[in-house]
Amino acid sequence: MPSFIKEIGVIGAGLMGHGIAQVFASNGYRVILVDISQEQLNKAMEAIRDNLQYLKNCGLGPKESIEEVLSRIEPTTSWEPLGGADFVVECVFEDLRLKQEVFKKLDQLCGPEAIFASNTSVISISQIAEKAKRKERILGTHFWNPPYLIPLVEVVKARDTSDEVFEFTYEFLRKIGKKPVKCLKDVPGFIANRLQHALWREAVSLVEKGIADPYTVDEAIKYSFGLRLPVLGPLENADMVGLDLILSIHDYLFPHLESSKKASSLLRRKVESKELGFKTQKGFYDWTEDQMELKRRKLMEHLVKWHLEQAKEE
Repeated sequence: MPSFIKEIGVIGAGLMGHGIAQVFASNGYRVILVDISQEQLNKAMEAIRDNLQYLKNCGLGPKESIEEVLSRIEPTTSWEPLGGADFVVECVFEDLRLKQEVFKKLDQLCGPEAIFASNTSVISISQIAEKAKRKERILGTHFWNPPYLIPLVEVVKARDTSDEVFEFTYEFLRKIGKKPVKCLKDVPGFIANRLQHALWREAVSLVEKGIADPYTVDEAIKYSFGLRLPVLGPLENADMVGLDLILSIHDYLFPHLESSKKASSLLRRKVESKELGFKTQKGFYDWTEDQMELKRRKLMEHLVKWHLEQAKEE
């Protein structure tokens, strides 16, 4: 086990990869950022620069200069520099075969104490590790987007992950300011995505059955239990309400909840009609460019406000 991690590898410079590279570089680590496309690497470095400037403008950026942070990131199309990495995070497309090949290659390239992590949000870590020899050194580290503002990282123990690697990774992420949580079994969707998509399944079902329109469903969540969630998780809330009452409600309500094992037919029809949401400016809502930009800005402002409040409490 590396006593002191000095160098981080990040494979894939897309949506998640560049943000994860930013997190490690902002914490003083040298980062090898690998992608097959030089154009994507250029875009990633510009995005990181913009992110750092935004954070500085909000009072959240690192104390050192933006250039100092960027100087710790080496963008490259070559895998060879990864040979010296102590901790590598894979962020390639959600394709099982591609991920398996990545870990097989890392296993052959990196040193004996290197730790290999996948940022997959849903694919089995045990399956991803199948073609690698050192399966005990492979685990999941699911960051949430944007990783430089969302603190959670799900640390996922695969079938063969050693306890030592699992615990070390958890502590390492905690020490760089993330909020790691332990997923003790390698199940599809891990923890947070299972919870999120269970909520989305019921939300879509309410619309599909004509019980409420999309706006009403969203408002019902945002102005009720959504307000409690930052300070009161669902199981804390259950204890507060009383488990006897929760059991009684579940006995009555569960038979009436959406329990389909297949994706919603309404959702499928929308995708087939190219109603993809922001991508096509039409989904459950119709979106203008200004409306989409406003939503993005409000989300970022909300996340920044949370961090500023946390900093005041420390």
